[in-house]
Amino acid sequence: MHLTDPTPLPDRASGCEAPARVEVAGHELTLFEESPPVIAAMVEDIQAAKSRVWMESYIFAGDDAGRAVAEALADRAKAGLDVRLMVDAWGSFSMPAAMLNRLRAAGVQIHVFHALGEALYGRLKFLRVLNQRNHRKLLVVDERIAYFGGMNVVDQSGIRTPADAKTRHLPAQAGWRDVHVRMVGPRQAEIAASCQRLWRRVHHQRNGRQPRWPVQEMLRAPSGSLYFFDSRPTFKHRRPQRILVPLIRQARREVTLSTAYFVPIGRVFRELLRARKRGVRVRVIVPGHSDVKVVQWACRHFYEFLLKRGIRIYERKDRMLHSKAMIVDGKWSVIGSCNLDARSLRLNLEFFAVIHAPQVALALKRICLEDMRNSVRVNAAYCQRRPWWQRLLDRTAWALRKWL
Repeated sequence: MHLTDPTPLPDRASGCEAPARVEVAGHELTLFEESPPVIAAMVEDIQAAKSRVWMESYIFAGDDAGRAVAEALADRAKAGLDVRLMVDAWGSFSMPAAMLNRLRAAGVQIHVFHALGEALYGRLKFLRVLNQRNHRKLLVVDERIAYFGGMNVVDQSGIRTPADAKTRHLPAQAGWRDVHVRMVGPRQAEIAASCQRLWRRVHHQRNGRQPRWPVQEMLRAPSGSLYFFDSRPTFKHRRPQRILVPLIRQARREVTLSTAYFVPIGRVFRELLRARKRGVRVRVIVPGHSDVKVVQWACRHFYEFLLKRGIRIYERKDRMLHSKAMIVDGKWSVIGSCNLDARSLRLNLEFFAVIHAPQVALALKRICLEDMRNSVRVNAAYCQRRPWWQRLLDRTAWALRKWL
């Protein structure tokens, strides 16, 4: 049989798109797909803060973006505001100690999540420190503004490949094609409450009973609804699949997924297959060049399995895809920090929003379509041409998928 490359899709000139702005239930949502505009907006909002600035970021780099955000945080702390910064010890390992010291000296309250010292002092089990990460990317400003999504505090301008990130001494998983949301409205209080709960927990303070996840209420909600979920996968009832599975189950026409790491396990995987069996069009956009090769190998191992069941797969070329988004039937949107892999579904702390609003789904679909235009659609020939040694690596990675 003649082997061909995956089917190319029409290309379009790249460049920063203007963020989409939509209104949902009295809230203004701005959807960003590039990092530089997000950092600029964050800095502007922080500089205008009057009472509090709370930030969580998996990666906080010591580059231009990190310095700009750090300077704004320090300025507000010096002005007497309640300024908090939580970074992940593993994700922000490249954050300069000098930057942390300057922030502390300015009055910023800093917590490094699951630092190695916590294990050495016996507060937590060693493997838990290594395994569970705070993968959330949140910013709360005063009483009305909040940010959530998949973007870290890192300067991604000019980065198009993992090699570009390496030359600038940035974590490869910094990501440079993503989705992030700025929200203005009263429901910001729920995002602030999530930040407060985690802050109190890591400082060993009483938190009280955590609110239950309103799964059935969400599914019955009318158009124009927003729901926020802070997953803590060590508890089964607070894992992302509790939300993702019923959303996929009610799909009747289409499910579109854009994710940096696509190695679904358990109920999420089974529900995607069931959706395709009942005639739902399932499209998955993944990076063509991943920063975590072993995850990409595991993903590619079951390409043929997915293709045989009619699931369409697109590999984003030219730029690393770092999105974590899902659209269901042009009505439901899921945006946050949660990938479809074992780490996000069963280990890491994540935060994501479920938005029932066609206007948000349309804006998110435009972003996904742009990524598909700059992708190749995977076909059987593409899978078959992989050399035997690569197939062996793929199979080995797939066997380890629950621990990646």
